[in-house]
Amino acid sequence: MKPPRKLHIKSYGCQMNVYDAQRMVDTLAPEGFVETESADEADLVILNTCHIREKASEKVYSELGRLRLAKDEATRQGREMRIAVAGCVAQAEGEEIIRRAPTVDVVVGPQSYHHLPQLLARAKSEGRALETEFPVEDKFGFLPAPRPNAIRARGISAFVTVQEGCDKFCTFCVVPYTRGAEVSRPVAKIVDDVKRLADNGVREITLIGQNVNAYHGEGPDGRTWPLGKLLHRLAEIDGIVRLRYSTSHPRDVEDSLVAAHRDLAALMPFVHLPVQSGSDRILAAMNRKHTADDYRRVIDRFRAARQDIAFSSDFIVGFPGETEGEFAATLALVMQIGYAAAYSFKYSPRPGTPAADMQETVSAAEMDERLVRLQELIDSQQSAFNKAMIGNTVDVLFERAARNPGQIVGRTAYLQPAHVFASPDIIGQVLPVSIASLERYSLLGELAGASMRPVSSTRSTMTNSSLENRGA
Repeated sequence: MKPPRKLHIKSYGCQMNVYDAQRMVDTLAPEGFVETESADEADLVILNTCHIREKASEKVYSELGRLRLAKDEATRQGREMRIAVAGCVAQAEGEEIIRRAPTVDVVVGPQSYHHLPQLLARAKSEGRALETEFPVEDKFGFLPAPRPNAIRARGISAFVTVQEGCDKFCTFCVVPYTRGAEVSRPVAKIVDDVKRLADNGVREITLIGQNVNAYHGEGPDGRTWPLGKLLHRLAEIDGIVRLRYSTSHPRDVEDSLVAAHRDLAALMPFVHLPVQSGSDRILAAMNRKHTADDYRRVIDRFRAARQDIAFSSDFIVGFPGETEGEFAATLALVMQIGYAAAYSFKYSPRPGTPAADMQETVSAAEMDERLVRLQELIDSQQSAFNKAMIGNTVDVLFERAARNPGQIVGRTAYLQPAHVFASPDIIGQVLPVSIASLERYSLLGELAGASMRPVSSTRSTMTNSSLENRGA
């Protein structure tokens, strides 16, 4: 028997890339690859790239420079190391990567990584391999199912892709160009994936997509199902106690999704709903196709359906032409909504996007100053939200042993880490925890009551007054 070959994948960016990395592992397992945490000892290193963040390409080329040295050292040791670049930077800059980084053997876009075994074989015979065309076939039909031991090793929470691509064409975003048009997977395929995960110990599923609430997959009845109906079907699967989804667009929040938050105890009351700006003029320049008031009305619909719901969001500071008054509108929106968490970034142009050609720029100093102000406001809201948990009993899904000996860590309905001293036997269970204190972003508490009862699915027991106290 041949010894296993070692595979190291470094992923950047979004949840979709985390999922894609796992599916690359599943794809290469039949080829004899096993994962290693060390790039230096790997036979194959894959950089699974993201094009959203600032200076994404430069980070990739910097990492490739370090890997070139590791590859040279492997050659001196008499072994072969191959390097692949996958993901959205690969899709956007495939030919440039081939030109600038001769150490790279394979470049493959996010819709074609199911071809990795063939691309590696082609690189071996031809020197290098590049595939960044959008394939005709659906990659999910060609990806092998993850092995049971791989599922169990990944823990009790799992991502499942239900939708890919985006048709919104926000002027700052490269996703429509790197991930393609919106495509939804059939309900039956998703149900099969989730059942397989549940059979191997997964208790929490996060449905992911570039625009997940645009989901419109074919149902078993031959009709198109929206995300809300899909969530109802997945909530029926034995073993799944929590459901989540990310990332959503305000324009695609339809009534069945809001109703699912009202009706499904397994659907967590925490929604990531990016708004990007509180200024209508900036939103129009971003081609978001919603106004600040449209966004507020969506929030109101969710809150009318479930009082304990909370939100996170994305914000871009310093979009071309943003005035101080327009930035103030963003601060006002944050004050009005009240977030449990949020991600905020300085605008940086992406080559090939319409916003990259906009001439009205905001100075770096102004962007820095505005970002600090926005993050201070968001941090204060997150801190208040977390502190409101103290003295309450909340349900926690326990995931793994914590760093401190004797502690087990899990997450609340709002993704807050919560630590208790307990036996590892509670991993995989949802149990009530009395929250005693807060340490940075982590909650500390103890199991409530003497019995450690498994909870099939529960609503948060944080009181409505706690939500009101944080300004939600």
